[in-house]
Amino acid sequence: MTFPQQPQQPQCPQYPQGPAPQYPQSQFPQQPQYPQYPQGPAQQYPQSQFPPQPLQYSQQFPQPNRNPFFEWLQRAKRDFSRIGASLCLMVIIWYAGVFLLKGVVRAVAGGVGAGGDMPNWMTFLISDVPLYLIAMPVAVALMGKSTVIETRKFNMKPGMFFKLLLMCLPMMWVGSMVGSMLSLALSDGEATNRVADLAMQTNIWNVVFLVILGPIFEEWMFRKQLIDHTRKYGEKTAILLSGLAFGLFHMNLFQFFYAFLLGVMFGYIYMRTSKLRYSTAMHMIINFNGGVLAPWILTRVDLDQLDKVSQAAENGNVAAMEQWASQNATGLAIMLVYFLLYGAVILAGFVLLIRNFRKAEFYIAPEELPRGVRAKTVYGNVGMVTFIVLTVLLTAISLFL
Repeated sequence: MTFPQQPQQPQCPQYPQGPAPQYPQSQFPQQPQYPQYPQGPAQQYPQSQFPPQPLQYSQQFPQPNRNPFFEWLQRAKRDFSRIGASLCLMVIIWYAGVFLLKGVVRAVAGGVGAGGDMPNWMTFLISDVPLYLIAMPVAVALMGKSTVIETRKFNMKPGMFFKLLLMCLPMMWVGSMVGSMLSLALSDGEATNRVADLAMQTNIWNVVFLVILGPIFEEWMFRKQLIDHTRKYGEKTAILLSGLAFGLFHMNLFQFFYAFLLGVMFGYIYMRTSKLRYSTAMHMIINFNGGVLAPWILTRVDLDQLDKVSQAAENGNVAAMEQWASQNATGLAIMLVYFLLYGAVILAGFVLLIRNFRKAEFYIAPEELPRGVRAKTVYGNVGMVTFIVLTVLLTAISLFL
């Protein structure tokens, strides 16, 4: 998918594959977009860092410990292992901070929260302060700066922003359905979505923590930091890693699939623009819908009373159902309009996804990992394996306990 903003004077891409592909002038009225890496020709990178061809070097250097390709792969694996270890430490610091803050609150407030009666603002505060102010900065500091490369930045027009936002909605809907069905199936219908329960306590704190602070810090961590540290090894590699880490970070099977899909979309948007504002704004809009607007609409209708009157109607007491409907007429009308509009935009998003899926643009990165070794290099290391195992374990504990 091509973003409409292009450089005024197209420069030759710095990658060895040559200039970016040309598109029909009728379809793309402006000059084709070139890769965002601004360093110039490929030879600016030291030859020892550039990924050589395995066959060429295996012929010249039969011994693995003298093979520059092998050494380069090992260096890349160490980079990803350090990133995985940083993410793992982020989760550990986060959980330790939450545990300590809960203990302090219970000691000071006389047992508040011991029975699950903690107000949602306190729950947000206990969870987010250790994560945003301690765990995330420590993880970023441990990642280091050796793998970060500077890139050019591009603006996105409002029409493109709105189109990409529509494409996010069916991703979230499908991911949410898959996560909910799988969670209920694995737990025999016993699991509950703790985030949805928290969001149903509609007040200003949902806006502060879910709509404003959450997207800002999460996009800074999982888009800017992860992608900036890994994009030189391949754009698709960096985007998929960003999405997977974002999904696992939630440690909630209800959220994993839609968080992963949205993370991939947000990662692509950041990759093509190098500006965090666009993915952050989309993240805020989606969180506002799911954490503020939808819960508020659901609270306009007395759903608890609906179960009782439904049973009464089955036993022949139709008057009870009619009375409930008259009492909740306004809420039912608001809910009907909301779900009709939501269904329409999801359908429009599906159409846009189908039509634009193959138009996504990717460019060869300075140290693109070759096929056949990407997965092993990115995920087959101690740091990433530890992070994946830890988050999956915590997800299972959350699901069953």
